[in-house]
Amino acid sequence: MELSFRSDYLFSALLLCLVHSPAFALKMPYIVYLGSHAHGPEPTAADIESVTNSHYDLLGSFLGSNEKAQEAIFYSYTHHINGFAAILEDDQAAEVAKHPNVISVFLSKGRKLHTTRSWHFLGLERNGVIHQSSILRRARFGEDTIIGNLDTGVWPESKSFSDEEVGPIPRKWRGICQRGIKDGFSCNRKLIGARYFNKGYAAYAGLLNSTFFTARDHDGHGSHTLSTAGGSLVPGASVFGYGNGTAKGGSPKARVAAYKVCWPPLENVGCFDADVLAGFDAAISDGVDVISVSLGNEQAEFFMDGIVIGSFHAARNGIVVVSSAGNSGPQPGTVLNVAPWMITVAASTIDREFATYVALGTKQHLKGSSLSANGLPSNKFYPLISGADAQAANVSATEALLCKAGTLDRKKVKGKILACLRSDSDRIDMGQQAALAGAVGMVLANDEASDNDVVADAHVLPAAHITFVDGKVLFAYINSTKFPMAYITRVKTMLNTTPAPFMASFSSRGPNTVEPAILKPDITAPGLNIIAAYTLAVGPAGRDFDKRRTPFNVESGTSMSCPHVAGVVGLLKTLYPSWSPAAIQSAIMTTARTRDNKQEPVLDASFAKATPFSYGAGHIRPNHAMNPGLVYDLTANDYLDFLCARGYNKSQLRLFTNKTHRCPTHFKTADFNYPSITVPDLHGTMAVTRRVKNVGTPGTYSAHVKAPAGVSVSIQPRSLKFEKCEEEKEFKVVLKPKVAGKPVDYVFGKLIWSDGVHYVRSPLVVKHR
Repeated sequence: MELSFRSDYLFSALLLCLVHSPAFALKMPYIVYLGSHAHGPEPTAADIESVTNSHYDLLGSFLGSNEKAQEAIFYSYTHHINGFAAILEDDQAAEVAKHPNVISVFLSKGRKLHTTRSWHFLGLERNGVIHQSSILRRARFGEDTIIGNLDTGVWPESKSFSDEEVGPIPRKWRGICQRGIKDGFSCNRKLIGARYFNKGYAAYAGLLNSTFFTARDHDGHGSHTLSTAGGSLVPGASVFGYGNGTAKGGSPKARVAAYKVCWPPLENVGCFDADVLAGFDAAISDGVDVISVSLGNEQAEFFMDGIVIGSFHAARNGIVVVSSAGNSGPQPGTVLNVAPWMITVAASTIDREFATYVALGTKQHLKGSSLSANGLPSNKFYPLISGADAQAANVSATEALLCKAGTLDRKKVKGKILACLRSDSDRIDMGQQAALAGAVGMVLANDEASDNDVVADAHVLPAAHITFVDGKVLFAYINSTKFPMAYITRVKTMLNTTPAPFMASFSSRGPNTVEPAILKPDITAPGLNIIAAYTLAVGPAGRDFDKRRTPFNVESGTSMSCPHVAGVVGLLKTLYPSWSPAAIQSAIMTTARTRDNKQEPVLDASFAKATPFSYGAGHIRPNHAMNPGLVYDLTANDYLDFLCARGYNKSQLRLFTNKTHRCPTHFKTADFNYPSITVPDLHGTMAVTRRVKNVGTPGTYSAHVKAPAGVSVSIQPRSLKFEKCEEEKEFKVVLKPKVAGKPVDYVFGKLIWSDGVHYVRSPLVVKHR
């Protein structure tokens, strides 16, 4: 049923009274998670009413009456996820958490979008480091798949969502096209559904106006990610003429649906757990096959996290959830979305660059990246000044070097090219500050942490983003001469660049600090300088000062790599509709590659050798994923066994399944049948169990091991003979340290099962406890 504007608006006003009045100053939005429902996958109106009343009964028993419970509850999750979101005092939430039917109670926290722009599988047909022509043809471009996207909404008029030559809407679709007040929003046979969820946001923001009651994308992030996963073929796509080619999503004939759960940031977060859970519950009920989630914030115990809970229920219903790993790299232990029932995606580069050069007065040329629409007049050098030398009064040189608002002296900057240092400042805003100060151009040099990551931003003035090493050359030149001069060339699109891929410095790294026995991220995919559809509500800089408009834009982040994988999942879903989410995840991971286009090991942004903590199993290879040979499959009971090993008891497990599950006596998380093998606590000789299923032709697979340094590894048995498809075989990986008490730090190796045609690869990650 569609929500009316009036009821939502009045609800927002009620929240304003509850949360922000002095009498209720300590009340906050909490989520009460109760597990699964007893009703079937298609509940009746009576079922939904019964569930909603049960929520009122439960909370009413703590608040004193069902009427008070109805006032406090602003979401009842009634379809697949059982729970509710309510405005509660801390002590009330603590009491509710003690109820035997409650699995967890936690604050509805805010989450961030994982783009490197402050607050794709789209590429160009002719270039890029993902090759998928074979799987596209075999999977009929993903035409039987429905991809849902939890994000900032969608710009429905984009050509990426055109339904030209698209057939009827699939019968399995049960969703709606939710319209706002005079927002002009409409769906079609391509963009078959849209919904918006804002009550969790309103719990913090207070009264919302009509612009918050629409699925229309006013940010650009949602259109970008959704078109990356499932956008139609659009010839002649470019950003200001750069990167011209045919844009296409990973599953270009898939149907897509937008679930708007993210809103303008409040203290840097705009996607709240209560809305995210509502989006998941709706997407599962609507009948999507894949859910792409390019957001996250901080690690938490599995069932204290809205994304983890939503993805758990999606996986139980056969839906593959793909999530972004986060943008907090290169620091270790920063990876997000670490539950084993979702695919977690890191970000790496592609073999296309938008190159510009900074010519110095010494005739040195520093290669940079940019998408500045305009260039400097040719054959003319300009005075060059460091931000540190252009500081305003009462501003330190260190602050001015970052080119933040209010730090620059216009008299010193006017008519010059300004050199700035990248840190935590927003790149495009630095360019705006340079322009406001009168600069004719800007050179943005990386700090050491960003290293070789250079991003092509649509700056408002001629600009070049250069590496850390080249930045040192730039500032050394400025400091070595009294009259430094420079010139910035016009941008040129370069193809087949090397090395590619390499890992983006911002991409969050392992180890997994919630469950160290599960390697995260799982996979890496293109996430730097990705062209995809965009909103026309804002300019490509995403700022009020940018009056330009473009139907396609370049973005970077694990937000962009995540939907690349979601698009590939859509193709695999079309090819193998009976495969479980775990089988699809395994096919993607075990066929990944850890070498670049120079046939060398994939590197980090510092150009040091990367590890599985950066890229998981490696860089995605769609054509290989459609023929993996063997898969590491998982059943619903496997997930429950995993929760047993995590300490969940029989009563809690019953809430997940509505039936009794007997926990195995000796099961450990390292034995969970994951495609990667991680032992974070090696002590003495340890054996890890795995099983593989044949999804190809009969044959015999032999084991090949590259042991981690300082660890001896044996496989028992060393060969597996499969006589039919769907046959499963079990094996053990026996690990032993060569020196007692070592390895002190994590070491890496790999296991490959091969029949001479297929190569089924699994990372080995080991550390002494």
